[in-house]
Amino acid sequence: MAQPRGRRVGEHQVLDAVEQQAIRQAVLDHRPCDLGLAGQLWTRAGVGDLIAKLYRVRLTEQGVGKYLRRWGLSFQRPDKRAVEQAAEAVRVWREETWPAIRAQARAEGDEVLFADQVGIRSDQVTGRTWGAKGCTPVVRRSGNRFSVNAMSAISTKGRMHFMVFTEIFDAEVMCRFLDRLAGHFDRKVHLVVDGHSAHRSRKVRAWLADHPDRIELHFLPSYSPELNPDELVNADLNRSLPMHSRARDQAQLATETRRFFHRRQRQPHIIRGYFDGPHVRYTLE
Repeated sequence: MAQPRGRRVGEHQVLDAVEQQAIRQAVLDHRPCDLGLAGQLWTRAGVGDLIAKLYRVRLTEQGVGKYLRRWGLSFQRPDKRAVEQAAEAVRVWREETWPAIRAQARAEGDEVLFADQVGIRSDQVTGRTWGAKGCTPVVRRSGNRFSVNAMSAISTKGRMHFMVFTEIFDAEVMCRFLDRLAGHFDRKVHLVVDGHSAHRSRKVRAWLADHPDRIELHFLPSYSPELNPDELVNADLNRSLPMHSRARDQAQLATETRRFFHRRQRQPHIIRGYFDGPHVRYTLE
């Protein structure tokens, strides 16, 4: 039987196993600026600078890339976190608040939904398209700027409820949404929302006091959109709508926004998928 030729994987490497593990862990645990280097994001050049700083060895970017791939790392777009976010509040939500909401809903047969509001503008263009090299493609759109707003709520069971409106989102709009949402259920709804001022307004608190058996609000930690699966609905909407939208006025934009939500309502598997995000998994099981 023929023997494989050449060096075995890992043989005669510049960095030994301990040094490799130290660099890998530094990349995962720190930003370059934390270690006296430039920038907040790791590049092959940045990792090469770290290796040179610690071990007095200068590798090519290609060589650094081979190490990174061997360590199971890939070049990714990072998630953003607000510096104002309180890590302890996020921990309490994950380990105490959400399990308590889930247990109560399960014991009493209640419904749990996550809600959020989003604005859609006529001049918003997201995504990429193919074009000739060196010639940026042009997307034609109306020179008139207009917008609509939407409020949606989703459940782990794949249900979606929404409302499209043209006025600004305020306490009155929130109360209207609560009225509509309560009308869809014959049991209590636990509605998880962010800390928007409209959600905490006196008018909304009065509505909740008048309907204690219909809807109860639960607030996510501040500056923590990644904990709300309905944020993925907003991202889905803003990514999908420009690909299909040809709205020339506000009425058409509202119609196309409703069409998006109606389409998702018929796709509960996609809605359930919003709850399987990389940051937190929500389930009533």
